[in-house]
Amino acid sequence: MYTAPKQSPASINDGDDIKASTEVVWANLEATGLLKHYDGVLIACYSKHGLVEQIQACQPGLPATGIFEASVLASLPLVKPGCGWGIVTTGKFWEAHLADAITSLLGGHAGSFLGVQSTGLAAGDFHGDVPPEVIREKLKAATKRLLAEGQPDCILMGCGGMAGLEEVIRAAVREQLGEEAARAVYVVDGVRAGVGVVEQMVRSKRMFQIS
Repeated sequence: MYTAPKQSPASINDGDDIKASTEVVWANLEATGLLKHYDGVLIACYSKHGLVEQIQACQPGLPATGIFEASVLASLPLVKPGCGWGIVTTGKFWEAHLADAITSLLGGHAGSFLGVQSTGLAAGDFHGDVPPEVIREKLKAATKRLLAEGQPDCILMGCGGMAGLEEVIRAAVREQLGEEAARAVYVVDGVRAGVGVVEQMVRSKRMFQIS
């Protein structure tokens, strides 16, 4: 487990924060040589984060991905023909950022993507001073806007701080589409997905490279 130095933004809410956190963390990783002690790396910021490409370019033998990429890769095999998937996230900035990142990641194969809906919250709000009932209502409202775009098999939680709020998303599905739909939908936590994807990357590296 690694936590960014205090010079890094406390909450990543826009492109400037992504850039700043990339620069601060990469400088720290280079100075400490920390990466040499690990078999894989998961960047726990739900974005197209510069650290992913930085590590992949500078440490090509080290499996690395982000929770954004991992959540998408974990979800796509679960989407049935005719259904879709989408993201609920924090601030308005992330709607365009994540939609563009999906296009970059999948190219022309994102036809079942239903889009990104934001709550208007910041990442730090999920564990800050915002009352739980406010978080709940904003997250449910964003989920219902996503449901209005189509029938999702998977709803991706577009912020690491949303961990533990799966039931809030299911509650919105239940209110909109009923109990059966709420039980059937996959609510994807990017951190949990990321652990699985990085583990598989490490296993695949060992499985397929020359022994």
